[in-house]
Amino acid sequence: MAAARDISRQARALGRASWHLRVAPACARRFASTGVGQARAVPHADLTELESTTAFTAPAPDQKTTEAFMAARDADANGRRLPGNRYQYHPPKYYRGPLHPVQMPPSSDPTARDFVPGPFNFPRLKHTYDGTIAPDLMTLTYTHVPPGSRPAESQKGNLREWDGSSPYHKNRPRRGPRGGGSSRLGILERDIKWNNIPEIEAVTVNSYAPLAADNKEYLHVARAAVQAITGAYPEVTTVKHNVLQWGVRKGAKTGAKVTLRGGAAYEFVDKLVTLVLPKIKDWTGIKATTGDDSGNLAFGMKPEWMAFFPEIEFNYDMYPPKLMPGCHIFIHTSGTSDRQGRLLMEALGFPFHGKITH
Repeated sequence: MAAARDISRQARALGRASWHLRVAPACARRFASTGVGQARAVPHADLTELESTTAFTAPAPDQKTTEAFMAARDADANGRRLPGNRYQYHPPKYYRGPLHPVQMPPSSDPTARDFVPGPFNFPRLKHTYDGTIAPDLMTLTYTHVPPGSRPAESQKGNLREWDGSSPYHKNRPRRGPRGGGSSRLGILERDIKWNNIPEIEAVTVNSYAPLAADNKEYLHVARAAVQAITGAYPEVTTVKHNVLQWGVRKGAKTGAKVTLRGGAAYEFVDKLVTLVLPKIKDWTGIKATTGDDSGNLAFGMKPEWMAFFPEIEFNYDMYPPKLMPGCHIFIHTSGTSDRQGRLLMEALGFPFHGKITH
């Protein structure tokens, strides 16, 4: 037993003594310190493949090399380009109905023929309308109709029903009024719902100067004033009929007109409500009887009120006072009656006066 212990003790002693004689394995492990030491031994060993000069100090290519490169690039581009007259997309010129296989792209598509870039801003009044006025109009004018009830007859008149003598009369809308067309009856008032809340569609500013037929200075001042307050180039209007009392002949250029749409219309209305109309001390408001039975309202501005526009007030000395004309402002809304138009205008801040007849 003792001999076995001596043998094991001698074996352990021999193992410790042979540690420094061991040979490193063929696949030795590489440590970070070893790599750093080798890199220091060869200075800039990792940068040997880089160029000695930078792009800033390198000389520019000669003219011959540049022309060869440009010719090769143009030849490659022309070889891959398709002829535009055959493969390029062209939107249809005419709308041929909803069932036609080729439909016109929407106006927001850059390839559409009626594409207009923008809008580039979001008017403050439009933001107020979308966030406050439109929900309030829909809530205040809500009329509950129980399911299955017959719709109420319109206040403007009743359309005629079909007598049912033909099978084609079934499920057809009611007939129009007698007399050829709906000029007497006008458009029927539709209830305000989520999909037809009244809003501003366009604003037309028209300035009429009858003395411009003889003196063109009146026309120049009218065009300058309309262009200043609207920010758009005005269109010159002409007289359609002779007016002997005013000495106006047919075809004479006597006015200027501008129609604003979209954000420009809301900006102009906001300027009227906020800056211009509050400065008029003797102005009682818009007449309650105004309107064309289709939701469009109008009012006028006297020549002395034109100075309240900030664009004219800033450079008022540039406009001759005796030549300054007034203007008529037409506000086109999507309402179907004057009542809905007045409701929208009152919500936007326009005051009304007088007795409402319809």
